Amino acid sequence: MDTDVLVIGAGLAGFCASLEALAAGREVVLLEKQPEVGGSTVLSGGAMAFAGTDVQAEAGIEDSDDRLREDLLRVGEHRNDPALVEAYVEAQLDTWRWLREQGVRFTSVQLGGGQSVPRSNRVDTRQMIGALAERAGASHRFTLRTGTPAERLIREGDRVAGARANGEAIRARHGVVLASGGFSRDEVLLALFAPAQRDALRTGGRGNTGDGLRMACAMGAGLADIGYIRGTFGTHPDAGPEQLSIIHAIYKGGIAVNRHGMRFIDESVSYKIIGDACLQQPEGLTFQIFDQAIMDLSVPGVATSDMRAGLEDGRVLQAGTLEALAALAGIDPDGLHTTVARYNADAATGRDMAFGRDGLSSHYGALRAIGTAPFYAFPSTSSVLATYGGIAVDSQMRVRDAFGAPIPGLYAAGEVTGGLHGAAYMTGSSLGKSSIFGRIAGRNAASA
Repeated sequence: MDTDVLVIGAGLAGFCASLEALAAGREVVLLEKQPEVGGSTVLSGGAMAFAGTDVQAEAGIEDSDDRLREDLLRVGEHRNDPALVEAYVEAQLDTWRWLREQGVRFTSVQLGGGQSVPRSNRVDTRQMIGALAERAGASHRFTLRTGTPAERLIREGDRVAGARANGEAIRARHGVVLASGGFSRDEVLLALFAPAQRDALRTGGRGNTGDGLRMACAMGAGLADIGYIRGTFGTHPDAGPEQLSIIHAIYKGGIAVNRHGMRFIDESVSYKIIGDACLQQPEGLTFQIFDQAIMDLSVPGVATSDMRAGLEDGRVLQAGTLEALAALAGIDPDGLHTTVARYNADAATGRDMAFGRDGLSSHYGALRAIGTAPFYAFPSTSSVLATYGGIAVDSQMRVRDAFGAPIPGLYAAGEVTGGLHGAAYMTGSSLGKSSIFGRIAGRNAASA
């Protein structure tokens, strides 16, 4: 079988790559090894980090390319690839508009980890994938094959010219795009690259077993950001595979404590950093503590901000006093009482003296005292939902070999790639890079 552009992986990056290749007039085959499309995209919270959107403007939020760039570099501890950060920033607002043109509906904007202003432009991920799939499917030059795992890339001379899938050779006349996701469900690769996540839950898509990473490495691909793989804090300890059970009351003003009732970190930092700190606490279990004033900030339909839904389904615990809440959650009551009293006193001054917290996230927003009954606790641990490190690419999404040179014919986008995030992760930049870099990969593969 021959095609112009072969795309491997039918998540957000794969569909964006396919649509751009179709727009260039190319024939596209999109392979997905699972029976259904969506991958880890549909398991995520639906936050997309775009700056300067109409939704932000309507909410009175001032944001800009410069602020977005600064946040990405600061959160990544300047270990990101500057060329990838610049590529993200340059294309982000155009991609937001493009997604709306494809029928993607943005519902609200929320504050997320690592953001100096609220820029988590929220979507229903299933609606988004459905809209993109419908657009692609409307073209007679598009073929989607589900239940078709890619096994090996095909090299002809020095060029990647296709892939083998289910024993069949599929050749690409122009380029191959790897958009196959990460390896959050592959214990061998996790043990090799992220041994610190041994005790974290596994909640990523079941197809995220590192296929694309292995195929690219077999072609000589280099790696980026692998050493910074971290889990996601705020996951309920009873969450199962492929289940999004994450709440971030901390970014609404809550605090995080361990079983001793003691805080252990500045809760305004990236939830990836908090996730690592959580795993160091007794039993790897912590609790987000908040009050009725923070519960009233719950956002219906936004998974990570819908504390009320968590209360209704039993994940969030409620009590009339802090002492009763401690007893219900299994937290040391004296420790919790002392911690909340000290935090409230600091909140009145605008700065937490224990860990230096001075905002809800990245210095944005004022600290909130926890004093209005009833009180709430959300049991929280860390989970590997996505891996955020992988294949090295350049700003054109060409896969780079171990010496930094592009591998002809091979492109990559989405979670399978590394380099954008650096040492940590800003909320919304994963779906953001999947859409932005997926488009870039599709365009360049079409013109290869």
